[in-house]
Amino acid sequence: MAGIAKGAAEQALMEAARRVLPGGGFGNFAPDIVVAEGQGGHVRDVSGNDYIDYLLGSGPMFIGHNHPAVTAAVLAQIPRGTTFFANSEPGIRLAEAIVDAVACADQVRFVSSGSEADAYAMRLARAVSGRPKIVKFEGGYHGMSDWGMMSLAPKRLANFPEAVPDSAGIPDAIRNEVLVAPFNDTEAAVRLIEARAQEIGGVILEPFQRLIPPKHGFLAAIREVTARLGIPLIFDEVVTGFRFAYGGAQEHYGVTPDICTLGKIIGGGFPLAAVAGRAEMMKHFDRAAVAEDGFLMQVGTLSGNPVAAAAGLATLEVLREPGAYEGVFATGRSLMDGLTGLIHEAGIPAQVVGEAVMFDVVYADGDMRDYRAICRQDTAMQKHVNGVLRARGILKGESKYYLSTAHTAEDVAQTLDAFRAAMASLPATRRVA
Repeated sequence: MAGIAKGAAEQALMEAARRVLPGGGFGNFAPDIVVAEGQGGHVRDVSGNDYIDYLLGSGPMFIGHNHPAVTAAVLAQIPRGTTFFANSEPGIRLAEAIVDAVACADQVRFVSSGSEADAYAMRLARAVSGRPKIVKFEGGYHGMSDWGMMSLAPKRLANFPEAVPDSAGIPDAIRNEVLVAPFNDTEAAVRLIEARAQEIGGVILEPFQRLIPPKHGFLAAIREVTARLGIPLIFDEVVTGFRFAYGGAQEHYGVTPDICTLGKIIGGGFPLAAVAGRAEMMKHFDRAAVAEDGFLMQVGTLSGNPVAAAAGLATLEVLREPGAYEGVFATGRSLMDGLTGLIHEAGIPAQVVGEAVMFDVVYADGDMRDYRAICRQDTAMQKHVNGVLRARGILKGESKYYLSTAHTAEDVAQTLDAFRAAMASLPATRRVA
C-alpha cells in the first residue's frame, strides 16, 4: 500500500493473527493494520504510521481517543474494583443520566453489547404485546442475533415482506417470524403493519438507517400506526444515541418510540449497552412486577460494569459542555461540503449521504432513499477511493465517516487533500460526460 510502510513488528503480528484468528482478524475491520494507540482524532499503527481516524472504534470514541476526563474516571474506578455482578454507583448514576436525557427512557437495563440490547428489545416487545413477529426494515442493522441478521444486506432482493437470512446457521423457522419493509416507503410500511397487526409483536428500526436519513414524515407515520394498533415501537439508537443530539435521534427528529437501544457512546470506549423504555414495558424485567409468564429474564456477567459506566458518565459530562455538538456538527458539515465540491469538480457520479456526524460518499446518482438505492453504487470505485485514502493516512470504514469532537480543521483539510488525490487517480472512463 503506497505511502504506508509496514515494519517487521507489525508484519509479525499480522502473521501471528493469520495463525490464530479466523481470517487473520477479529471479524470487524480489515486485518492489514494493527493499531497501537489512539489520541484525540488520530490513531497510530505498530509501525508508527499516523492516521486521521474516522473509524472511531466503529463509533464509540465520539469525544476522541484517550480523552483526559474519561481516562481519569477509569483510573479512579479501577482500584475500587472492576466488576461486581451487583449494583454499583457508576451504573446507577449512568442510568440516571440516560433517563434524564432520552425521551422514551423511564428505566434502563444494562447489557454488554448493542447486539444484546437489540435482541432483548425485540424480546421485550414480544413479551409486552404477546405476539410473535417483528417488523424490521431492509438494510437495517440490529446486531448479530438470528432476528437481527435478517435482511441486513441481502444478496437476493426478495419481495417484501419476505426475510432473507444474512448468515449461515440461522434456522429457517426464524424467517417466518420477521417481516421486512422498505425504509422510507411510508405507504408500504403502514400497509404492512396494518394488515399484519394481529401477528406483530414489535417494530424495530434505525431512525437513521446506516447512512440514510428518514424522509420527512416517515418516522412520525410509523409512530402513529404502531401507537394506534398497540404495537411497541423500538428505535435502535446504538449508533445514534448521544451522537445526533444529547437526547439522540429521537430528539433530533422529534419522534419518541416506546423502547430504544443504546450503546457505543454510553460506554465511553468500553463494552456497555442498554435497553431503555417506558416504565410499563420495562417492568417485564422485574419478576415482582409482572405475572410469571410475563417475566423477561435477563442476566449478564458484565452488565452495568462499573469501569464502563464510569467511562460513559465521563463521556456524557463532556458532551454536556457548551458547544460540544455545535462544534462537531460544524466540522462534519465542513468535510461534507468539501467532499461534495471535489465530487462535482471531478465530474463523477457520486454524492455525500448522511448527517454531519456520520456520512459517506455513495458512488451513484439518484435518490438514496433505501437499501436498494445504495446497492446501485459503483463498489469498485468505492473500494479504489478508500484504498487511496488509506494510503494517505485516512482511516475509515468501508462505508462510513464517523466524526468526533476531537477532529480539527486541519484534519478536514488533510482529508480533502487525500480525497482530491483519489479523484485524480480515477480513470477518465469513470467520469460523467
